[in-house]
Amino acid sequence: MQEINIENTNRRAMIEQFCSFLEGDIVHQQGESILTFNNTMGKGKITAIDFDWGVSIIDYDVNFNQDTKIVFSYQGEDSIEFIFLTDGCFDIFEEITKDSYHVEKYQNTIVSTQKNKRNNSYLFPGKAKTKANFIRIIRDEYLKKKNSKLLLLNNTLNSIFAENAKDFDGVHLGNYSLKIADELRKFQENTDQGIIRMLALEGQINLVLSMQMAEYEISKNLTHKPDSFSSKELQKIHELSKYIIDNISEPLTVGILSDKSGIRPRKLQLGFKIIYGKSVNEYVRHLKLEVARDHIKESDLSISEIVYNIGYKSRSYFSRIFYERYGILPTEYRNDPKVKI
Repeated sequence: MQEINIENTNRRAMIEQFCSFLEGDIVHQQGESILTFNNTMGKGKITAIDFDWGVSIIDYDVNFNQDTKIVFSYQGEDSIEFIFLTDGCFDIFEEITKDSYHVEKYQNTIVSTQKNKRNNSYLFPGKAKTKANFIRIIRDEYLKKKNSKLLLLNNTLNSIFAENAKDFDGVHLGNYSLKIADELRKFQENTDQGIIRMLALEGQINLVLSMQMAEYEISKNLTHKPDSFSSKELQKIHELSKYIIDNISEPLTVGILSDKSGIRPRKLQLGFKIIYGKSVNEYVRHLKLEVARDHIKESDLSISEIVYNIGYKSRSYFSRIFYERYGILPTEYRNDPKVKI
């Protein structure tokens, strides 16, 4: 097993330290530091960016040739790491307490590094592709941000951001979320340049951060544990969204979707709650309304034809739920070209 020790939490300096171990090439551009390597240590890319107000990211797309332990010394820094893997898995070790945690693909994870208390390490498995994103927030700096709105957080989220995080247990292994994975892929695939790229990346990271915080709140209120789901089962649930769109005019009950996915109805309901924050019926209705909204603006079909095409029989029922969702009736939406919903 090879070990990499990182002592500086400034992202640019961190990349320099990675380079001294991995012997790769570094490019610094527009506030972004990118390390690429392809040698006996392995191959891959590590990207790091420091934003304002104590927010920074480090994004790994790596395949080490052997098990690789990365040890971080936080030097008394009081920060929070929001971690998400879009490929592979790894283990987290608390160097002082010796506690360990296994993190899987699509699992939302939050790690608190209290002042003078924790050094954490991450064990990346050898000969396996790992794609992981770390969003770090330094509490003291982020609290100075005027629009951080931390005072509006409920008790659950305040347990993360409160000074010294006394109510937070240090490591949160949360639900699996393919929605967060999709947003991170947009971040990783961004091809903008210059300041446009940096603004886009910062906006994307803030969106991912908000989704990870929301997942933490939801998971604390769930009575079922997410570890009863395999990644394969979650992928099947994710794929049902395409099936629903392709069969939008057909009956789409929990039973039908259960048969299609091979997942028991009760478990399927929980899976939809974890991934989409909605029950199966709520999610189906959500997609039906989105399809109908697009057809109203972009097709010549009558409202009645659109209602039939999305599998509803009652136009009045459709009009009611459309109004509840968008705040405007379908006919008004069609007749007013200025309205955007």
